[in-house]
Amino acid sequence: MAPFEETVGVAHARTGLLGNPSDQYEGKVIAVSVANFHAEVRMVPSEQLEFHPHALHDTNCYCSMSEMVEAVQSKGYYGGVRLLKAICKRFYEYCRDHDIQLKEVNFRMSYSTNVPRQLGLAGSSAIVSAALSCLLSFYGIEDMMPLRDRPGLILSAEGELGITAGLMDRVVQVYGGCVFMDFNGDYVKQHGRGRYKSLPVDKLPRLWLVLSRTPSESGKVHSGAKQRWLDGDQEIRRVMAEAAGTAEMGRNALLDGDHKALGVAMNRNFDLRR
Repeated sequence: MAPFEETVGVAHARTGLLGNPSDQYEGKVIAVSVANFHAEVRMVPSEQLEFHPHALHDTNCYCSMSEMVEAVQSKGYYGGVRLLKAICKRFYEYCRDHDIQLKEVNFRMSYSTNVPRQLGLAGSSAIVSAALSCLLSFYGIEDMMPLRDRPGLILSAEGELGITAGLMDRVVQVYGGCVFMDFNGDYVKQHGRGRYKSLPVDKLPRLWLVLSRTPSESGKVHSGAKQRWLDGDQEIRRVMAEAAGTAEMGRNALLDGDHKALGVAMNRNFDLRR
């Protein structure tokens, strides 16, 4: 596609199959793309740089107080425009720092998503990932930003908004499919990323996704555990190390085609997260 034409970027939801949430704690995880749900970002050339609010997720107009309260309870206080602004800022800074020249052209950016909100399916990072893909295509510089750099850039955009998260969601949304990730602390400090290995999707058993009726912001859910980790809480560190171990168990089971062992690892991971 030629630069500065209408451009579309897409990123899928994801589920943390094993090891979650140890990706934030120097652990190991396996994550899988969920093709049923995705975010889509569109860019078109424009006289001014514009961010178009989503009619549902960014609305500030309601028929009544009760409708507003119901919308906040189901969708939260924040829409997606702030995510678009954050990744555009970080994209610009990345290009500046890496001597990538961007043509002076404005755009109109909009988004849509069918990822269920606040259910841990990485809906926010899907919007950011789709926007980054769209920016790269719009400016025609896909080859100038290696895949390995993209998850960290996406995470940094969310970090600017106070969203507490790890690299797992962003890695699988960039690489796609089923990915094993090792976030060994020393390696991450040295390279700024983890070790990533794609696993054969055709070796996965049939998976079912169960959605909760009581959504909550995942950033808030993780923030308490993160502080305990930083404070050196030994129980949190033990649990995260064991959670990381379930990812290794699951990887071996998957490669061996042992679905029973994979299920045992998934159950253990679930127990550790309670």
